[in-house]
Amino acid sequence: MTKPSVVKLEDVWVSYHETLALRAVDMQIEDGEFLGLIGPNGSGKTTLIKVILGLVKPDRGKVEVFGMPPDKLGARHHLIGYVPQRSQGDWSFPVSVLDVVLMGRYGRIGLFKRPSPADREIAINALEDVQMQDFARRQLAELSGGQQQRVLIARALATEPKLLLLDEPAAGVDAYGEERFYEMLKNLKEQQGLTIVVVTHDIAVVSAHVEKLACLNQTLYTHAPPAEVITAGTLEKVYGCEVELLAHGRIPHRVVGEHK
Repeated sequence: MTKPSVVKLEDVWVSYHETLALRAVDMQIEDGEFLGLIGPNGSGKTTLIKVILGLVKPDRGKVEVFGMPPDKLGARHHLIGYVPQRSQGDWSFPVSVLDVVLMGRYGRIGLFKRPSPADREIAINALEDVQMQDFARRQLAELSGGQQQRVLIARALATEPKLLLLDEPAAGVDAYGEERFYEMLKNLKEQQGLTIVVVTHDIAVVSAHVEKLACLNQTLYTHAPPAEVITAGTLEKVYGCEVELLAHGRIPHRVVGEHK
């Protein structure tokens, strides 16, 4: 039985000053799906996330999130949680972890209103979801990169989303931390019924955790379970280079050489 679509894109094209970013993208993300979005640098992954968020309007094509255009979601826009690349933040800013997470509530309560006790409880619960409740009073700048990333996820969870979009969330995290990170996301998906999309360059690790992989390089080459996607032909088309097959756990993965 087919699950309902949370995200639906039909023939989506996007360009920036005559530079093509997305070409004829057709894609459906099902309710409850855990999706890894892979592709080389400049392949349009972040643009695709911004299209789903409603931050970028396609030149042509149709986009629906929860059954309507993302810019028409209105009060329901909180159903989309977004975790941007950590490099976009100012980590020296003097702010507590709890205050960062409470920022995720402002879309619900209004920018100039004080958070209620209920809002604070939701923020604390979000920190518990990412195992960061003991750091609530700490300054954000005092945390490690991996801990800061968990705080950003808690901020997104504080909006009470149904769709969680993460752009390179494990960048700068060591291998052990990365494994724990993806296990945490998997648990969040199962416990809260989330649909999760993770943009990443780490094919090996993400393939061992997600249910499906989408391979993007301007156009969408494939969107299927990892075992089906990870073939030399598919990745050579996406990355434009030869790849070497290696065994890694239960799913084979590939080492990617320099892009042509």
